[in-house]
Amino acid sequence: MIIIGGGPAGLSAGLYAARSRLHTVLLERAMPGGQIMNAEHVENYPGFPEGISGAELGSLMQQQALKYGLEIVTAEVEEMGLGGDERIVSTSEGSYRAKAVIIAGGSEHSMLGVPGEEKLRGRGVSYCATCDGAFFRDQVVAVVGGGNVALNDAFFLTRFASRVIVIHRRNQLRATRILQERAFTDNKIEFLLDTVVDSIEGDDAVKELRLRNLKTREDSSLEVSGVFVAVGLKPNTGYLNGLLALSPEGFILVNEHMETGVAGVFAAGDIRESSVRQVASAVGDGATAAISAEKYLASI
Repeated sequence: MIIIGGGPAGLSAGLYAARSRLHTVLLERAMPGGQIMNAEHVENYPGFPEGISGAELGSLMQQQALKYGLEIVTAEVEEMGLGGDERIVSTSEGSYRAKAVIIAGGSEHSMLGVPGEEKLRGRGVSYCATCDGAFFRDQVVAVVGGGNVALNDAFFLTRFASRVIVIHRRNQLRATRILQERAFTDNKIEFLLDTVVDSIEGDDAVKELRLRNLKTREDSSLEVSGVFVAVGLKPNTGYLNGLLALSPEGFILVNEHMETGVAGVFAAGDIRESSVRQVASAVGDGATAAISAEKYLASI
């Protein structure tokens, strides 16, 4: 079995596959752990009542999978062949062949691409409200975006923040009407429309945003303790175009067994359509995909 991606979904799949004594190779282009490695503190993963750093949780998952014989190779997947009885995965380090493949390459948060964003990532710049919202209790925060994710992030943040300011580049939100109605009547949520973030300022933590109104061209600043970027996700499925059924946004379509439309190919975690994008759900996806893949291999 080949597993593509070393985040929680991939490591969970690797653990289950290795414990089933399947010869399993996990391909990861960077450090195993995935996006969880960027989380300073994870408080909502079962079994850690005091919370745990994302880096430590990712490391523990890796150690557990390696203990049972999972082989991890640092390589970037470039292409996949689905013809014949075997699946061929071509990488920067050579090609691999297997009867079954689990794709767990995750997705990447679209970034604003403004000065200060990368520098202050994890120090006030966040891409996950449910992960980091509790750190901003009684503080002013901003959410950048105008879709469903942005408004749901804003609703969640009102549980902690004293004020949530939604910044959107257009004069109308893209979120569904019912979410907009709720947001406009929430006295903790404010809106800055026709506005973009030009830079994120702060030395060791976010202090303020430099803003620009696209209609008036007026520049302004906004003091905040945190900024949550919700301008979309990009699944790592570029090499799969034409091979698997994808959603319009590029996420892999699967059934409840994590099966794609191609026999022997499974998908798990953030890379699949309708994922709730939580560590706990990714781990469940990985386990489900590995069990389904094992049954598939037994059937052939």
